[in-house]
Formats: sequence, C-alpha cells, structure tokens
Amino acid sequence: MKALVLTLLFLLIACSEAKIYTKCELASILKQNRMDGYFGYSLGNWICLAFHASKYNTHLVIGPNKDRGSNYGIFQINSRYWCKSNQGPTNNLCRKPCSAFLTDDITADIACAKRIVRDPLRMNAWAGWKKHCKGTNLSKWTSGCRL
Repeated sequence: MKALVLTLLFLLIACSEAKIYTKCELASILKQNRMDGYFGYSLGNWICLAFHASKYNTHLVIGPNKDRGSNYGIFQINSRYWCKSNQGPTNNLCRKPCSAFLTDDITADIACAKRIVRDPLRMNAWAGWKKHCKGTNLSKWTSGCRL
C-alpha cells in the first residue's frame, strides 16, 4: 500500500513539472507554427524573446507586476492586457484564460503572441525583447538547429 501511494505521489509530481524546451525544440515548434517571418520577425527574434522572458519554461508565472497583472508562460503574456486572470481588470485581448499559457502545449501561447505582435507596439510589447534582442545579431538563436 505504501509503495502504491508513493508511486502515485511521484506520478503526480512528474505530471506537474514544467516543460522546459531546448532552443532547437522550440525553434522547430515555432517554425511549424509559421512564426519565422511572422509580421516581419525572424525565428531568432521569437527564440531570443522566449529565452529572456522565461528561459523556455512553459509553466512560469511572474508577478504581480507594477501594472497589477502577472506574466504567464513561455512568452510571459501579461494578464493586464492579454488574458483573463482573477487579479483584477483585464482587456483579455487574446480571449483566453491565463492558465491556457501554462501548459506544455504552447499552441495558445503562439496564437496570443501573434496577436500581440500585430498590436502597434509589435515586439516592443515585451521589455525583455527590447532590452536583449532588438537590433542584435539573432543568428545564434537558431544556430545548430536542424530546421
């Protein structure tokens, strides 16, 4: 009986762990989802953004921030503007609960990131992208990946 309880406990822990992608795994998924060149941004931009936002961690939540929202998932999507949380007012422009950005399936994250980049701020909406990726040589973010 003890062994069964321990086994179930370990399975529960394993299921709740975040997926942390490698650079090339993420590059492949983003390429399959037509992110390379989306709204003029190369795949390197998206990989650099994800690294500096979350270190490729699908379950990361940071906040609350100064705007009283929190950031969710691999792209750190802000709840104040882009998704619905229970932390106060939101515009929910991606029409998703913030929890949708905390799964290993990043389809919702990708769809919302595409929505964000169509906004007037484009990729400047992400402070990490502005600080670490904008105007830099982005070739290292896809180098070594078989795309």
